[in-house]
Amino acid sequence: MIPQFKSLTEMTARFPDEQSCIDHLTEVRWRDGKFCPHCGGFEKIYTFKDNRTHKCGDCRLKFSIKVGTIFEDSKVPLQKWFVAIYLITAHKKGISSVQLGKDVGVTQKTAWFMNHRLREATKTEAFKQPLKNTVEVDETYVGGKARNMHKDKRERLGGRGTVGKEIAVAMVERGGDVRTFHVQNTQRPTLQNLVKANVALGTAVNTDEHAGYQGLGAFYVHGSVNHVGGTYAIGNVHTNTVEGFFSIFKRGIFGIYHQVSKKHLQRYLDEFSLRYNHRAEDNGAAFLSLLMNCNGRLTYKGLIADDTV
Repeated sequence: MIPQFKSLTEMTARFPDEQSCIDHLTEVRWRDGKFCPHCGGFEKIYTFKDNRTHKCGDCRLKFSIKVGTIFEDSKVPLQKWFVAIYLITAHKKGISSVQLGKDVGVTQKTAWFMNHRLREATKTEAFKQPLKNTVEVDETYVGGKARNMHKDKRERLGGRGTVGKEIAVAMVERGGDVRTFHVQNTQRPTLQNLVKANVALGTAVNTDEHAGYQGLGAFYVHGSVNHVGGTYAIGNVHTNTVEGFFSIFKRGIFGIYHQVSKKHLQRYLDEFSLRYNHRAEDNGAAFLSLLMNCNGRLTYKGLIADDTV
C-alpha cells in the first residue's frame, strides 16, 4: 500500500489525475473494509459507475470517500492536496503557506488552511507503544527574545528570559520516535506525568539538571547532565538527540514560519514529529502515514476561533 516515490516528479507520475488520487485514498481509508461515514454501516456499501460516489444501504445516504476527512467540502482537487502532502512531509523544516500556495497553485489563505488541515492529520497518529531502550527528555521555550520586542510589549510582559514564551517538551527514543507536547509549566507533576505516560518503566531516561525531573530514579534508570555547570555528556548519558530535534524545530519556526501562536503550537510540534519519525524511510511512508490519519474535519471557523490551548 505504501506508494513508492523519492521525488515530487515520481509522486506526480504515480498520481497523474484526480481519479488515481481518489482510488488511492479509497484504498487507504477502506484498508480494513468499507464503511459509511454517516452511520458507520459496513454490510451494504454500493459504488456508482463514476467510481467516486457511494451509497449506504442502511442509512440510504450518498457520500464520497472524502466525507469525514480533512478533505471534506474542500474545493481544492485531491490531486493538489496530494502535492501539498508531499511538500509538507518531504521538506525537513516545513513549507510556508506563501510558498505552498505558489507551488500548488492556490491563494496564500487557502494554502494556510491546507497546511493546518494537514497538521491536524499528523496529530492523530496514535502512539502504538511506550518509548523504551534509552529515552532523552528535554524542554524548550518558544517565542521571541525580549530584547527584540517593542518596549511597550516588553514592559507589559514584565520580565525577560522565559516570560511570555510557550513551553514544549520532547521525548526521543534513541534510534526511534519522538513525542512532543505543548505544556503550561515545567513543574515536577507536569513533566513526570508525561514521562510516565509515554516511557516504559525501567527505561534509561536521560535529562538535564532541571528540578522537575528529580525523583524519576524511582521509576527509571535516570541519568542527568548539568548543562549549567558546563557538562554535556557523561559516557552514554546526554540529551544531544532531543536537542537535535529541537534545533530542527526552531530553525523551521524561525526560518520558515517566523512565528507560531500559542493556539497552534501543538499542531506545529505534531508536524515536525511526523517528519522526524519517518526520517529514515522513503517519502512515500510519511505520505501514507498522513493519509491513514486523515479522518476528522477541521473547519475554517474552528481554526480561527478565538480560544485558548
